Amino acid sequence: MKIVAIIPARMASTRFPGKPLVDILGIPMIEHVRRRTALCSLFNEVVVATCDRDIFEVVNRNGGIAVMTANTHERCTDRVAEAALSLDVDVIVNVQGDEPLVRPEMFELLLKPLLDEAEVVCTNLTAEIGSEEEFDSSNIVKTVFDCKNDVIYFSREPIPSLRKSGGLPFKKYKQLGIVAFRKDFLLRFTHLPPTPLEMVESVDMLRAIEHGYKIRMILSPFRVFGVDTPDDLVHVTELMKNDDIFNSYIKR
Repeated sequence: MKIVAIIPARMASTRFPGKPLVDILGIPMIEHVRRRTALCSLFNEVVVATCDRDIFEVVNRNGGIAVMTANTHERCTDRVAEAALSLDVDVIVNVQGDEPLVRPEMFELLLKPLLDEAEVVCTNLTAEIGSEEEFDSSNIVKTVFDCKNDVIYFSREPIPSLRKSGGLPFKKYKQLGIVAFRKDFLLRFTHLPPTPLEMVESVDMLRAIEHGYKIRMILSPFRVFGVDTPDDLVHVTELMKNDDIFNSYIKR
């Protein structure tokens, strides 16, 4: 089975313009994501998909592979699908370019159901929410899933409601920006019309849910933090200083 990771990135982020090229300990964020993704031996190739020449040039200058895509995509999954069109590949992994603490072990967990179960067409990493601040933040996409770990819903609002929990401890989960697709499903997905909940929540994968497809959520034991705001960048930079795999790619 041929597997390719595609990292979508653009400079025009609403909440943090220019964030793919912000510096984290001497390396642009997009390069942290690319280099860490490339540490996973399951990938035949790692590609950055961008509509911005600056990102394209940084990746190429650092020895990576980048492709230019249209600047009209409103959803990162559609950018990934454009980049995947010409690839002879079985599985595509969408690794969002604002996940600089991603670990290679996470991809092994993500891909296992696709390798083992023919009926699974899409998997998405999830992790426990670690604080009330995360649970309340609209920058964090919360998720609930069924007994088979298939998604019921994604929301930027706190879900599930704990109003009647009686104070009992209840695990809460967030979506991570790492999604694997069988290629045929990815191309089918990108031709589906955008859906009301997808647009209201600004969560790509709700398009699949609203059209009746299943997404298998895979629990990651690793705590990672995406960069949505300048404050997130400060936090991630501090975490990177003590990151156990940072030194494995710092000189690349």
